[in-house]
Amino acid sequence: MESGAGKHWTEEEVKALLSVWSEKTIRKQLHGTLRNKGIFIYIAKRLQELGVCRDWKQCRAKYKNLKYEYRTVKYAHTSGDATKTMKFFHDLDAILRYEPVTQLAAEESSGRCCSANEPRLHTSPTTDSTQ
Repeated sequence: MESGAGKHWTEEEVKALLSVWSEKTIRKQLHGTLRNKGIFIYIAKRLQELGVCRDWKQCRAKYKNLKYEYRTVKYAHTSGDATKTMKFFHDLDAILRYEPVTQLAAEESSGRCCSANEPRLHTSPTTDSTQ
C-alpha cells in the first residue's frame, strides 16, 4: 500500500493508530511532551506490525489533526452546539480525557515514580536513531 504525505488515512489505519495511542504507556509519554519524535517512531513501528505503513511524521500529523478536531467538537458540545460531530469522537474522548498528571503526582508523592514492569520509551536525541 502506497502512503505518501498526501494520502488519506483509511478507517482501518485510524483505528490502528487509536488502538496504539490508547495504550497507557503511550498516553503517558505523549501527554505534555514537546520533543516526541522517538514516541512517534515507536508508534509507526507498532503500526507497521499491524499492517499500517506510515512514517513517524505522518503519525504525528494525524495525531495532531485528530486532537484538534476532537477539541473543536468538544468545545462546540460544551458551548451548546451538539450538531458538530466527528467519526472517532467517542474513541478519542476515552483516550484524551485521561489525565496522567494527577496519577503521576499521586505516584510521586507516595514515593513510586514508575513501575519496573512498565516499558519506557527513550526520546532523547541520541536514542532516536537507535529505535
